[in-house]
Amino acid sequence: MKRSLTGARHGMFAALGTVLALTLTAPAHASPATSSAVPDSDITVEVVAASGSGCAPGTARVVANPDNTGFRIRYYDFLATVGDGADPTDSRKNCQLGVLVKVPAGWTFAVATADYRGRARIPSGATGRQRTNYYWQGSSDNSRTDATFGGPYNGFWATADHAPVLLYLPCGQQRVLNINTELRVDAGTSNGQASMSMITTEGNVDTLFNLDWVRC
Repeated sequence: MKRSLTGARHGMFAALGTVLALTLTAPAHASPATSSAVPDSDITVEVVAASGSGCAPGTARVVANPDNTGFRIRYYDFLATVGDGADPTDSRKNCQLGVLVKVPAGWTFAVATADYRGRARIPSGATGRQRTNYYWQGSSDNSRTDATFGGPYNGFWATADHAPVLLYLPCGQQRVLNINTELRVDAGTSNGQASMSMITTEGNVDTLFNLDWVRC
């Protein structure tokens, strides 16, 4: 899986792009090439478990795209901050969500890409980090991505995970996709406040997950 970074203001800084690959069994005739086909019947996506300091009860929800191409997660209170009287535990916030995608008969899917967005205020000498782990329920394999932001930075941030080999859920199985996202800020040599969030002052930001579908 490959991670790319973009920035809306003052440029964007380096990311750690090394990732562990998930090893899941693919359908015998599933091709790793991206498919434009999607199921005709509606898919349903629901959060079956949520825990962590970044998603207190009622502060995260999931919505399926109306065209069946994926789903989005909306966070309402996911903020890490350090300095200016912040509690030491506020420097790291995480949210683990268990997401169940109910797959129409005769189809299976892979998570093709994931896009994360938010805001950051990182003074010179401070750093911020966004980390995400993905793994299927019942599997010991996981994929982890890291993105590191160095100050000075003040504005919107965005990262994107891309899978070079699509990882398909075995045909006929329904499994929970676990997504564990962490935000962390470190004051370093700075004297001011540093913060990083999955929300913006203009409203809530969606984390986008795009699916690739194949027929079984």
